[in-house]
Amino acid sequence: MTASGSPAAAMSVFRYDALPGRIIFGNGSSRAELRAELERLGARRVLVIATGQEAGRAGELVADLDDLVAGTFTEVRPHVPIDVAGRGCEAARRHGADALLSVGGGSTTGTAKAIALETGLPIVAIPTTYAGSEVTPVWGRTEGARKTTGRDLVVLPRVVIYDPELTVSLPAAVTGPSAMNAIAHCVEAFYAPGANPITSLLAAEGIRALASGVRLAVREPDNLEGREQTLYGAWLAGSAFASAGSGLHHKICHALGGAYDLPHAETHTIVLPHVVAFNAPAIPAELARIGAALGVEDAARGLQELGSELGAPAALRDVGLGPERLDDAVAVVAEKDFSDNPRPVSEGALRGLLDAAVNGRAAIAGSLR
Repeated sequence: MTASGSPAAAMSVFRYDALPGRIIFGNGSSRAELRAELERLGARRVLVIATGQEAGRAGELVADLDDLVAGTFTEVRPHVPIDVAGRGCEAARRHGADALLSVGGGSTTGTAKAIALETGLPIVAIPTTYAGSEVTPVWGRTEGARKTTGRDLVVLPRVVIYDPELTVSLPAAVTGPSAMNAIAHCVEAFYAPGANPITSLLAAEGIRALASGVRLAVREPDNLEGREQTLYGAWLAGSAFASAGSGLHHKICHALGGAYDLPHAETHTIVLPHVVAFNAPAIPAELARIGAALGVEDAARGLQELGSELGAPAALRDVGLGPERLDDAVAVVAEKDFSDNPRPVSEGALRGLLDAAVNGRAAIAGSLR
């Protein structure tokens, strides 16, 4: 009963799967906690996974763990080409690895997941960007210019260590799009097939933290408060996405990324406002909550303006997908199943959406038919 004595509104039926995993958050935690967490898992032969650029940082983190580290795999590539995944699995077998330590961004985490998918090895993840994939059971691999994704709890990292200090060195050109990628996880968590009141709460708080944190992180890269807020928001974003699942936005970005090898975070940044503008007529209540979390009235426009404020690219033509490839891009994306989108998606609608994203047009709610 409410305070007035009238019955409270009935809560909608929903399902929420709480995912297993241990989260450690705090400045300096990557150095202070790593050995204890590996030993807690019983790891004795750890394969470290990092890009060539991140190998030095990873080496510093494990400098005192020589007794636990069996080897390092640095052949990380965006979108996890299937041959890279195969070589990673071979490296794990060759070194007799019993655990994987991922140090880096989404591509690094994705490579660790691809290895875990085949070997069943547990992952400890130390993210250095705001990708959020470290708290999801979603894996992805690319073969023949087509990216395939799936869900399997075996790829969900057992432990994630969030250390804001490790993100201080991220340049603004990476920080902005990476945070926008995380915001995309939050936005889609409001209307994806598994969306529920819990994912909406996580997503709203994630957007608020990301939008405020990333502005400070880009303006003052050494400001740990901005880095903490952005990384906290990325964790919430990944957690919301992990339960809600993916929808129109992620399906488009995965298709384009796999087909044209586009930069992951920048592609999400560019496409997101246009997907929001397209779906706006079908999800007004959700868009109102997204706008409120951003502190704007028009969510689509607010997302596009935030990307611009952060200095992120605004058009796919600026990151490798020009207008001359529009017909092919529409055909590639149309292979996906969009039947669970809140608004019907015709091929004509896809063309309008992609044309706007390719050319960097203004995202106007209800303008795409």
